[in-house]
Amino acid sequence: MGIESIIVFLIVGAIAGWLAGQIVRGMGFGLVGNIVVGIVGAFIAGWLLPQVGIAIGGGMIAAIINAVIGAVILLVIIGLIKRA
Repeated sequence: MGIESIIVFLIVGAIAGWLAGQIVRGMGFGLVGNIVVGIVGAFIAGWLLPQVGIAIGGGMIAAIINAVIGAVILLVIIGLIKRA
């Protein structure tokens, strides 16, 4: 993986994490935390969405949408665990 790929990966993760933090209010984790949430969310969505038969497509926008969906799922799970 080249440096350009890593930079794009981090940018997508940051955008997805920030958007997920805006959607799930009160669950933002700062810049680094949002990047981590976005990246983990991308992996969650990459596994979960094909399992349920959802395919958004290819490209940068689709990658961000997938990562946001996964990050929102992750933040909801984290919120449920914190409440318990």
